[in-house]
Amino acid sequence: MLLTIVVFVLMLGLLVFAHELGHYWTARKLGVKAEEFGFGLPPRMFGWKKVNGKRKIFWGNKDVDELKSEDTVWSINWLPLGGFVKIKGEDGENKENDSFAKQKPWKRIVILSAGVFMNFILSMVLLAIVFMLGAPQIVETERARETVVDPKIQILQVMPDSPAEAAGVKMGDVIVDINDQVFSTTEETSEYITTHRQDEIVLTVLRYGSEEQEDLTITPTVDTEGDQKIGVALIKSGIVKYPWYEAIWLGIKSTVLMTGAILIAFWTIIKNLFIGMPAGLEVSGPVGIAVMTGQAARMGLVYILQFTALLSINLAILNFLPFPALDGGRVLFVIIEKIRRKPMNQKIENVIHTIGFVFLIVLLLVVTGKDIFRSLF
Repeated sequence: MLLTIVVFVLMLGLLVFAHELGHYWTARKLGVKAEEFGFGLPPRMFGWKKVNGKRKIFWGNKDVDELKSEDTVWSINWLPLGGFVKIKGEDGENKENDSFAKQKPWKRIVILSAGVFMNFILSMVLLAIVFMLGAPQIVETERARETVVDPKIQILQVMPDSPAEAAGVKMGDVIVDINDQVFSTTEETSEYITTHRQDEIVLTVLRYGSEEQEDLTITPTVDTEGDQKIGVALIKSGIVKYPWYEAIWLGIKSTVLMTGAILIAFWTIIKNLFIGMPAGLEVSGPVGIAVMTGQAARMGLVYILQFTALLSINLAILNFLPFPALDGGRVLFVIIEKIRRKPMNQKIENVIHTIGFVFLIVLLLVVTGKDIFRSLF
């Protein structure tokens, strides 16, 4: 439980930090003041700010305007859940030259989109690290640039009502040997099973989550061509490592492919909701994500990095939906302003974003309640 909490907090912190860093860095580059960059959520524990070239540390929720400095406040906050960046004029209340509200539409769109962009970059970096460290993959043919660690023959599928199913073979089992003979390829394994004439074969397997080998005795069937069958599909898998330059490309490629798959899943959910069909996919909130984080943590660092990359892509896509209170919703209002050629009524826009925020909180509570119900029952 403690491991799950620690990994979940660190993972959430990284995702939100990357997102907010995108807003912060872009705002500064475009001449917009970032008033505060916070690690965690308020109330503030302590912070620091440059005053006359020297770093000034202060405690609690002190009014930083008293420090008379235009530099950004960096703060550590009590709730260790992500972070935030406070940009001057982000709610349209300030029209000074270094205010967000004063900027041209294209600058505001760039600043609003930068957080999403950083989440995609984070996913690419994390997946590149995964490919360098080595990720579990199906090994079809070994290429010169690949390094395959711990290759093994695994059961991909067990056919219903087959001899293998009757003997207790399960999907994911690792074949250690057959009749005390070790094989290095799926072709060799299949050929031995097909052509070895014997009433019974003994399959020694290593089951996922177990360190003990298990001997399974299987009585093959013979097809019309005289070949023996036990009713399994085989794959060769292993930990595949790539050189850094190829890992970077694979990180980018995987992020693009995962983004496409997630967009298709979102479209399926939305389409099914409109036509009155079940969504067809389970939606998880913080509790469900925390449970999956714990599962990834128990499997190892590579799985944590992969899961974090997946969440980063999800966060990017969700945040860019054209819904009030989200970055995508704010971008939509800027585009509407550009089309109308006059600013939106700021009070009305703020009310709409507030309503959107309340709706998202209610939705989050509903999904969290479903997560808790699923975990209990």
